[in-house]
Amino acid sequence: MYEIKPYSFRQAAKLGLEIKPSKNKNKKIDVYKNDKKITSIGAAGMADYPTYIQDKGKAYADERRRLYKARHRGNKGIAGKLADAILW
Repeated sequence: MYEIKPYSFRQAAKLGLEIKPSKNKNKKIDVYKNDKKITSIGAAGMADYPTYIQDKGKAYADERRRLYKARHRGNKGIAGKLADAILW
């Protein structure tokens, strides 16, 4: 099971959202607003910015973030936008 990092909690709070471990085995996080689930984000088994910082350091994480943002530049869906805002 994915352990939500403090970074993600802070990012969600900035957006006025609450996050919890996902009930969907294929996702990392469930996102809520006013106790109503909005969506699930983050592919289970894939790393994210705070995980890269923890495991490989900030310089490596910054490069992975740059590459992630380049790959997902055209993402217009709510799940993608929230994954970008909360996990990256």
